[in-house]
Amino acid sequence: MKKAADDLPLFARQAPRFFTISELNQIIKGTLEQELDGFWVVGEVSNFRVPPSGHYYFTLKDDKSQISAVMFRRQGLGLTFAPENGMEVLCFGKVSLYPVRGDLQLYVENMEPRGQGALYLAFEQLKKRLAAEGLFAEARKKTLPLLPASIGIVTSERGAALRDMLRIIGDRYPDRRIVVRPVRVQGEGAAEEIASGITELGGSGQVDVMIVGRGGGSLEDLWAFNEEIVARSIFASPVPVISAVGHEIDFTIADFVADLRAPTPTAAAEVVVPRKSELVDQVVDLEKQLLQWMRRKLELAREDWSGFVKRLADPERKLRETQQHVDELSVDLVRRCRDRIRQLKNRLVQGGGRLDALSPLAVLNRGYSITHKIPEEKLVKDAASLDIGDFLRVTFAKGKAICRVEGKE
Repeated sequence: MKKAADDLPLFARQAPRFFTISELNQIIKGTLEQELDGFWVVGEVSNFRVPPSGHYYFTLKDDKSQISAVMFRRQGLGLTFAPENGMEVLCFGKVSLYPVRGDLQLYVENMEPRGQGALYLAFEQLKKRLAAEGLFAEARKKTLPLLPASIGIVTSERGAALRDMLRIIGDRYPDRRIVVRPVRVQGEGAAEEIASGITELGGSGQVDVMIVGRGGGSLEDLWAFNEEIVARSIFASPVPVISAVGHEIDFTIADFVADLRAPTPTAAAEVVVPRKSELVDQVVDLEKQLLQWMRRKLELAREDWSGFVKRLADPERKLRETQQHVDELSVDLVRRCRDRIRQLKNRLVQGGGRLDALSPLAVLNRGYSITHKIPEEKLVKDAASLDIGDFLRVTFAKGKAICRVEGKE
């Protein structure tokens, strides 16, 4: 009796097919790339790391699942912001398998922050980093010259902003020298041109102050003034820099790092060369302040003089009092000198008495004598030290005698 086909073992129904692990991973990889190639996915960044290769490795997750992701260095260089842990992002790419380990990965080709634009995020990140470095510190900002002899302008030569600035400066002070460094103010390469223009004008020694800016536009149009290279060139400028970018409501990184922010290019021209009437008003105000200060100083001097006059109302009386005081001091000094001399005399007499009492001559006056053995001039204290026939010199209170030893006791 034959068995039904369904009762046969699986490997007996058809010729078996075996795969190596590499072949299996390649089949899975190809299937994934064919079915899941080019799509957007939203998730939260975690475990973000950047090895020396420059590639971005991270995990993309939601509240229930997660997937490993990688963004290679070439794609990462195109981002205008820096991904961070906890950031919710939109990623475009494909799912594939890393055959070596059999790991499932999301290969990201583009990334955008969710909930806020990439340009805005890049602006905030750069602003925070440069502020931490001290590029915005008020203490390092330079003071603008009152009336600069030469003014540098870095902007587009075709823009209305340049014409407005030239008109205002020319109307107020036609004798001012203006040096224009034309640059592109938007588009690819604009930031590099602006930075180069700032560096050239600042280092040329031809300008006393510099205006950097352009007319209004969208965030994308003004973006060149948010680039780090422009910020650092302004920071390094040896001359004061006025940032005049866009309209009054527009703020750029250049505004924060510049020595002064003007709300518009027109306002920058008005700041760099004030109206003559304004200067006249300032001079008048300073003159008033100076007169007030001088009056106050004179009042204080009068008060001091009055005090001096009161203290010197009767100089003759003061002189008499001083003379009397000198006389009293003289009498006291003479008395003190006499007392001191008397004390010294007493001490001298007492010291002389003590010296007389200790003098050997005083002992001799009482009938004693001093004997020396000659010629040795040795003082004789003991008769046993003498020999018969020795010569002695005996000193009395008055006179001396030479003797010869005839005997000893």
